[in-house]
Amino acid sequence: MKSLVGVLSAGLLCSASLIAAPAANADVVAYLVNVHVRPGYNFPNADAAIGYGRTICDRVAAKMSYAELVNQVKADFRTTDYYQAGYLINQAVNELCPAQIWQLRQSAAGYTGI
Repeated sequence: MKSLVGVLSAGLLCSASLIAAPAANADVVAYLVNVHVRPGYNFPNADAAIGYGRTICDRVAAKMSYAELVNQVKADFRTTDYYQAGYLINQAVNELCPAQIWQLRQSAAGYTGI
């Protein structure tokens, strides 16, 4: 596992100039380890995974409802699996835009779409 993190870290250093500086306390490496390497999402590369995660952050910041966000992620990945969509949403917000955690929690309160 340590070598995997090392490889991802090296890749991030090479592409650091291609992505915007992360928000305070963001952990891009943790996001990539938990999402890009995980089967099911099939991102073509790390930049695509980060870019998609940032769109989730933007949607949460724009106060999109959790139900709508889950449905959009499921549609984007052509799945009916709530857990796959929910996992990606949670990883993006927790690791890429932790300042949005409260907004996500507020939006998800009472969600029963499982």
